[in-house]
Amino acid sequence: MRVSRRSAGLAAVERDPDGHHRGGDDPEQHQDEHDQHDGVHAPSLPPCARGRRVGPGSYDGEMSTASTSPALGAHVEQTDPVAEAQARRAPHVQFFLGDPQGYKGPEFRYAGGADGLRADAEAAGVGLYVHAPYIVNVATTNNRIRIPSRKLLQQHMDAAAAIGARGLIVHGGHLNKGDDPAVGFDNWRKAVAATDIKVPLLIENTAGGDNAMARYLDRIKGVFDALSAADGSDQVGFCLDTCHAHAGGIALESVVDEIRAITGRIDLVHCNDSRDEFDSGADRHANVGRGRIDPELLAQVVRDAGAPVVFETPGGADEHLADFEAVRSRL
Repeated sequence: MRVSRRSAGLAAVERDPDGHHRGGDDPEQHQDEHDQHDGVHAPSLPPCARGRRVGPGSYDGEMSTASTSPALGAHVEQTDPVAEAQARRAPHVQFFLGDPQGYKGPEFRYAGGADGLRADAEAAGVGLYVHAPYIVNVATTNNRIRIPSRKLLQQHMDAAAAIGARGLIVHGGHLNKGDDPAVGFDNWRKAVAATDIKVPLLIENTAGGDNAMARYLDRIKGVFDALSAADGSDQVGFCLDTCHAHAGGIALESVVDEIRAITGRIDLVHCNDSRDEFDSGADRHANVGRGRIDPELLAQVVRDAGAPVVFETPGGADEHLADFEAVRSRL
Protein backbone atom coordinates (compact mmCIF):
# COMPACT_ATOMS: atom_id res chain seq x y z
CA MET A 1 0.00 0.00 0.00
CA ARG A 2 1.17 3.46 -0.81
CA VAL A 3 1.25 5.83 2.12
CA SER A 4 0.86 9.55 1.34
CA ARG A 5 -0.21 12.10 3.27
CA ARG A 6 -22.81 15.88 11.64
CA SER A 7 -30.66 19.38 14.00
CA ALA A 8 -33.66 18.08 13.01
CA GLY A 9 -33.96 19.84 9.67
CA LEU A 10 -30.88 18.16 8.31
CA ALA A 11 -31.28 14.74 9.83
CA ALA A 12 -33.80 13.85 7.14
CA VAL A 13 -31.34 14.90 4.46
CA GLU A 14 -28.47 12.83 5.72
CA ARG A 15 -30.49 9.67 6.39
CA ASP A 16 -32.24 7.32 4.00
CA PRO A 17 -35.81 8.43 3.15
CA ASP A 18 -37.12 5.45 5.12
CA GLY A 19 -34.85 6.17 8.05
CA HIS A 20 -33.16 2.79 7.79
CA HIS A 21 -29.60 1.79 7.13
CA ARG A 22 -28.79 0.30 3.76
CA GLY A 23 -26.38 -2.49 3.06
CA GLY A 24 -26.00 -3.93 6.55
CA ASP A 25 -26.00 -7.63 7.25
CA ASP A 26 -26.89 -7.74 10.97
CA PRO A 27 -30.34 -6.35 12.01
CA GLU A 28 -29.23 -6.20 15.66
CA GLN A 29 -26.46 -3.86 14.72
CA HIS A 30 -28.65 -1.55 12.65
CA GLN A 31 -30.68 -0.17 15.57
CA ASP A 32 -27.47 0.70 17.35
CA GLU A 33 -25.87 2.64 14.54
CA HIS A 34 -26.10 6.34 15.38
CA ASP A 35 -29.71 6.94 16.35
CA GLN A 36 -28.34 10.08 17.97
CA HIS A 37 -28.29 11.82 14.62
CA ASP A 38 -32.04 12.35 14.85
CA GLY A 39 -32.15 16.01 15.80
CA VAL A 40 -28.43 16.63 15.90
CA HIS A 41 -27.67 18.61 12.81
CA ALA A 42 -30.05 21.50 12.23
CA PRO A 43 -28.80 24.50 10.26
CA SER A 44 -26.95 26.55 12.85
CA LEU A 45 -25.28 29.43 11.06
CA PRO A 46 -26.25 32.98 11.81
CA PRO A 47 -28.40 34.36 8.95
CA CYS A 48 -25.60 36.57 7.71
CA ALA A 49 -23.29 33.57 7.30
CA ARG A 50 -25.56 31.18 5.40
CA GLY A 51 -25.05 30.83 1.71
CA ARG A 52 -21.85 32.84 1.44
CA ARG A 53 -18.32 31.87 0.71
CA VAL A 54 -15.89 32.23 3.54
CA GLY A 55 -12.42 33.41 2.74
CA PRO A 56 -9.57 35.36 4.23
CA GLY A 57 -10.76 38.19 6.42
CA SER A 58 -14.42 37.20 6.18
CA TYR A 59 -14.75 36.30 9.86
CA ASP A 60 -14.42 38.98 12.48
CA GLY A 61 -14.94 36.75 15.49
CA GLU A 62 -12.23 35.02 17.42
CA MET A 63 -11.27 31.37 17.38
CA SER A 64 -10.63 29.51 20.62
CA THR A 65 -6.85 29.43 20.87
CA ALA A 66 -6.04 29.29 24.58
CA SER A 67 -3.01 27.04 24.87
CA THR A 68 -4.18 25.64 28.21
CA SER A 69 -7.51 24.51 26.78
CA PRO A 70 -8.11 21.43 24.64
CA ALA A 71 -9.04 21.96 21.03
CA LEU A 72 -12.84 21.62 21.01
CA GLY A 73 -14.89 21.28 17.84
CA ALA A 74 -18.17 19.76 16.69
CA HIS A 75 -19.77 17.64 14.01
CA VAL A 76 -21.53 20.05 11.66
CA GLU A 77 -23.61 20.28 8.52
CA GLN A 78 -21.46 19.81 5.47
CA THR A 79 -22.54 22.68 3.20
CA ASP A 80 -20.19 25.24 4.79
CA PRO A 81 -17.95 23.68 7.44
CA VAL A 82 -15.77 26.79 7.68
CA ALA A 83 -18.66 29.07 8.61
CA GLU A 84 -19.98 26.39 10.97
CA ALA A 85 -16.61 26.34 12.73
CA GLN A 86 -16.57 30.13 12.97
CA ALA A 87 -20.10 30.18 14.41
CA ARG A 88 -18.75 27.98 17.23
CA ARG A 89 -15.38 29.72 17.54
CA ALA A 90 -13.96 26.24 16.98
CA PRO A 91 -10.51 25.44 15.60
CA HIS A 92 -11.80 22.34 13.81
CA VAL A 93 -15.01 20.62 12.72
CA GLN A 94 -16.11 17.19 11.53
CA PHE A 95 -18.67 16.46 8.82
CA PHE A 96 -19.79 13.98 6.18
CA LEU A 97 -19.02 14.23 2.51
CA GLY A 98 -22.33 13.22 0.98
CA ASP A 99 -24.87 10.66 2.18
CA PRO A 100 -23.77 8.85 5.37
CA GLN A 101 -26.17 6.01 4.54
CA GLY A 102 -25.39 5.36 0.89
CA TYR A 103 -22.82 3.77 -1.39
CA LYS A 104 -23.02 6.58 -3.92
CA GLY A 105 -19.64 7.97 -2.92
CA PRO A 106 -18.44 11.28 -1.56
CA GLU A 107 -19.70 14.64 -2.78
CA PHE A 108 -18.63 18.18 -2.06
CA ARG A 109 -21.56 20.44 -1.14
CA TYR A 110 -19.34 23.42 -0.41
CA ALA A 111 -19.89 26.14 -3.00
CA GLY A 112 -16.21 26.18 -3.97
CA GLY A 113 -15.86 22.43 -4.23
CA ALA A 114 -12.96 20.49 -2.77
CA ASP A 115 -10.29 22.99 -3.76
CA GLY A 116 -12.28 25.93 -2.45
CA LEU A 117 -13.00 24.21 0.85
CA ARG A 118 -9.37 23.34 1.33
CA ALA A 119 -8.20 26.86 0.53
CA ASP A 120 -10.83 28.61 2.64
CA ALA A 121 -10.30 26.30 5.62
CA GLU A 122 -6.56 26.87 5.47
CA ALA A 123 -7.02 30.64 5.21
CA ALA A 124 -9.41 30.64 8.18
CA GLY A 125 -7.24 28.32 10.25
CA VAL A 126 -9.96 25.67 10.50
CA GLY A 127 -9.02 22.02 10.71
CA LEU A 128 -11.24 19.51 8.95
CA TYR A 129 -12.16 15.94 9.91
CA VAL A 130 -14.28 13.69 7.69
CA HIS A 131 -16.58 10.98 9.04
CA ALA A 132 -16.96 8.04 6.66
CA PRO A 133 -20.45 6.71 5.93
CA TYR A 134 -21.93 4.50 8.64
CA ILE A 135 -22.47 1.66 6.19
CA VAL A 136 -18.76 1.08 5.69
CA ASN A 137 -18.08 -2.38 7.10
CA VAL A 138 -14.78 -3.80 5.97
CA ALA A 139 -14.83 -6.53 8.65
CA THR A 140 -17.91 -8.43 7.48
CA THR A 141 -17.78 -11.87 5.89
CA ASN A 142 -20.49 -10.78 3.43
CA ASN A 143 -18.75 -10.05 0.14
CA ARG A 144 -21.65 -7.94 -1.09
CA ILE A 145 -20.96 -5.52 1.76
CA ARG A 146 -17.24 -5.88 2.37
CA ILE A 147 -16.10 -5.24 -1.19
CA PRO A 148 -18.25 -2.11 -1.75
CA SER A 149 -17.18 -0.95 1.71
CA ARG A 150 -13.53 -1.09 0.74
CA LYS A 151 -14.25 0.89 -2.39
CA LEU A 152 -16.24 3.47 -0.43
CA LEU A 153 -13.49 3.74 2.15
CA GLN A 154 -10.93 4.53 -0.52
CA GLN A 155 -13.23 7.04 -2.18
CA HIS A 156 -13.69 8.90 1.10
CA MET A 157 -10.00 8.68 1.83
CA ASP A 158 -9.28 10.34 -1.51
CA ALA A 159 -11.94 12.99 -0.87
CA ALA A 160 -10.63 13.68 2.63
CA ALA A 161 -7.15 14.15 1.23
CA ALA A 162 -8.47 16.48 -1.47
CA ILE A 163 -9.77 18.92 1.17
CA GLY A 164 -6.71 18.60 3.37
CA ALA A 165 -8.51 16.77 6.17
CA ARG A 166 -6.65 15.89 9.34
CA GLY A 167 -8.24 12.47 9.49
CA LEU A 168 -10.95 10.12 8.23
CA ILE A 169 -13.06 8.52 10.97
CA VAL A 170 -14.59 5.09 10.32
CA HIS A 171 -16.57 2.71 12.51
CA GLY A 172 -15.10 -0.67 13.38
CA GLY A 173 -17.84 -2.64 11.67
CA HIS A 174 -19.29 -5.97 12.72
CA LEU A 175 -19.80 -9.60 11.80
CA ASN A 176 -22.91 -11.75 11.59
CA LYS A 177 -23.90 -13.71 14.66
CA GLY A 178 -21.83 -16.88 14.75
CA ASP A 179 -18.96 -15.58 12.63
CA ASP A 180 -15.45 -16.07 13.94
CA PRO A 181 -14.04 -12.75 15.15
CA ALA A 182 -10.62 -13.74 13.81
CA VAL A 183 -12.03 -13.45 10.28
CA GLY A 184 -13.14 -9.90 10.99
CA PHE A 185 -9.74 -9.00 12.38
CA ASP A 186 -8.04 -10.32 9.29
CA ASN A 187 -10.51 -8.56 7.02
CA TRP A 188 -9.48 -5.32 8.70
CA ARG A 189 -5.85 -6.15 8.00
CA LYS A 190 -6.63 -6.80 4.35
CA ALA A 191 -8.64 -3.59 4.06
CA VAL A 192 -5.84 -1.45 5.43
CA ALA A 193 -3.29 -3.18 3.21
CA ALA A 194 -5.48 -2.49 0.18
CA THR A 195 -6.14 1.16 0.99
CA ASP A 196 -3.98 4.01 -0.23
CA ILE A 197 -3.91 5.89 3.06
CA LYS A 198 -3.43 9.59 2.42
CA VAL A 199 -4.68 11.04 5.73
CA PRO A 200 -4.79 9.28 9.11
CA LEU A 201 -7.46 6.59 9.23
CA LEU A 202 -9.09 6.70 12.69
CA ILE A 203 -11.05 3.64 13.78
CA GLU A 204 -13.90 4.56 16.15
CA ASN A 205 -15.25 2.38 18.95
CA THR A 206 -18.94 1.56 18.65
CA ALA A 207 -21.79 1.18 21.16
CA GLY A 208 -23.78 -1.91 20.29
CA GLY A 209 -23.83 -5.32 18.71
CA ASP A 210 -22.43 -8.45 20.34
CA ASN A 211 -20.35 -9.23 17.28
CA ALA A 212 -19.02 -5.74 16.73
CA MET A 213 -15.34 -5.30 15.99
CA ALA A 214 -14.83 -2.22 18.17
CA ARG A 215 -17.31 -2.38 21.08
CA TYR A 216 -15.32 -4.42 23.57
CA LEU A 217 -11.68 -4.00 24.52
CA ASP A 218 -10.72 -7.53 23.48
CA ARG A 219 -12.17 -6.96 20.02
CA ILE A 220 -10.39 -3.63 19.66
CA LYS A 221 -7.20 -5.43 20.61
CA GLY A 222 -7.88 -8.10 18.01
CA VAL A 223 -8.25 -5.48 15.30
CA PHE A 224 -5.09 -3.61 16.21
CA ASP A 225 -3.05 -6.78 16.68
CA ALA A 226 -4.04 -7.82 13.17
CA LEU A 227 -3.29 -4.37 11.78
CA SER A 228 0.25 -4.53 13.13
CA ALA A 229 1.05 -6.88 10.23
CA ALA A 230 -0.42 -4.55 7.59
CA ASP A 231 1.50 -2.14 5.43
CA GLY A 232 0.52 1.39 6.42
CA SER A 233 -0.60 0.53 9.96
CA ASP A 234 1.39 3.52 11.20
CA GLN A 235 -1.26 5.70 9.56
CA VAL A 236 -4.11 3.96 11.42
CA GLY A 237 -5.15 5.60 14.69
CA PHE A 238 -8.04 5.60 17.12
CA CYS A 239 -11.09 7.79 17.75
CA LEU A 240 -12.51 7.37 21.26
CA ASP A 241 -16.25 8.03 21.56
CA THR A 242 -17.41 8.51 25.17
CA CYS A 243 -21.07 7.71 24.53
CA HIS A 244 -20.09 4.57 22.66
CA ALA A 245 -17.69 3.46 25.39
CA HIS A 246 -20.29 4.06 28.13
CA ALA A 247 -23.07 2.32 26.20
CA GLY A 248 -20.69 -0.41 25.10
CA GLY A 249 -19.68 -1.33 28.64
CA ILE A 250 -16.23 0.24 28.94
CA ALA A 251 -15.73 2.27 32.13
CA LEU A 252 -14.84 5.86 31.31
CA GLU A 253 -12.74 6.11 34.47
CA SER A 254 -10.12 3.87 32.88
CA VAL A 255 -10.90 3.91 29.18
CA VAL A 256 -8.05 6.18 28.13
CA ASP A 257 -5.38 4.03 29.73
CA GLU A 258 -7.01 0.83 28.48
CA ILE A 259 -7.27 2.04 24.91
CA ARG A 260 -3.73 3.40 24.89
CA ALA A 261 -2.44 0.07 26.18
CA ILE A 262 -4.00 -1.55 23.11
CA THR A 263 -3.53 0.98 20.34
CA GLY A 264 -0.65 3.07 21.62
CA ARG A 265 -2.55 6.23 20.73
CA ILE A 266 -5.76 8.25 20.86
CA ASP A 267 -5.95 10.68 17.96
CA LEU A 268 -9.44 12.15 18.45
CA VAL A 269 -12.12 12.17 21.15
CA HIS A 270 -15.83 12.22 20.37
CA CYS A 271 -17.09 13.81 23.60
CA ASN A 272 -20.75 12.86 23.88
CA ASP A 273 -23.11 12.32 26.80
CA SER A 274 -25.43 9.29 26.56
CA ARG A 275 -29.21 9.09 26.90
CA ASP A 276 -28.93 5.50 28.09
CA GLU A 277 -27.49 3.44 30.92
CA PHE A 278 -24.03 1.94 31.09
CA ASP A 279 -23.60 -1.15 28.89
CA SER A 280 -27.02 -0.60 27.28
CA GLY A 281 -25.68 -1.08 23.77
CA ALA A 282 -27.77 1.92 22.67
CA ASP A 283 -26.12 4.64 20.61
CA ARG A 284 -28.04 7.81 21.49
CA HIS A 285 -26.03 10.94 22.15
CA ALA A 286 -27.01 13.75 24.52
CA ASN A 287 -25.70 17.20 25.32
CA VAL A 288 -23.30 17.43 28.23
CA GLY A 289 -25.20 17.17 31.52
CA ARG A 290 -28.40 16.04 29.80
CA GLY A 291 -27.60 12.34 29.82
CA ARG A 292 -26.36 9.57 32.05
CA ILE A 293 -22.65 10.41 32.13
CA ASP A 294 -21.22 12.63 34.84
CA PRO A 295 -19.82 15.77 33.14
CA GLU A 296 -16.78 15.50 35.42
CA LEU A 297 -16.09 12.11 33.89
CA LEU A 298 -16.36 13.48 30.37
CA ALA A 299 -13.88 16.18 31.31
CA GLN A 300 -11.56 13.55 32.75
CA VAL A 301 -11.53 11.63 29.48
CA VAL A 302 -10.80 14.81 27.53
CA ARG A 303 -8.04 15.76 29.92
CA ASP A 304 -6.46 12.30 30.03
CA ALA A 305 -6.62 11.73 26.29
CA GLY A 306 -4.95 15.02 25.43
CA ALA A 307 -6.30 14.81 21.88
CA PRO A 308 -8.50 17.09 19.74
CA VAL A 309 -12.19 16.84 20.65
CA VAL A 310 -15.34 16.72 18.54
CA PHE A 311 -18.82 16.99 20.10
CA GLU A 312 -21.46 15.00 18.17
CA THR A 313 -24.31 16.35 20.27
CA PRO A 314 -27.81 17.67 19.44
CA GLY A 315 -28.43 21.23 18.35
CA GLY A 316 -26.51 23.95 16.60
CA ALA A 317 -23.84 26.47 17.46
CA ASP A 318 -25.41 27.67 20.74
CA GLU A 319 -25.82 24.15 22.08
CA HIS A 320 -22.32 23.19 21.04
CA LEU A 321 -20.82 26.26 22.66
CA ALA A 322 -22.62 25.30 25.88
CA ASP A 323 -21.17 21.80 25.62
CA PHE A 324 -17.70 23.22 25.08
CA GLU A 325 -17.98 25.36 28.20
CA ALA A 326 -19.49 22.56 30.28
CA VAL A 327 -16.39 20.47 29.66
CA ARG A 328 -13.79 23.21 29.53
CA SER A 329 -14.91 24.63 32.90
CA ARG A 330 -14.18 21.26 34.49
CA LEU A 331 -10.70 20.76 33.12
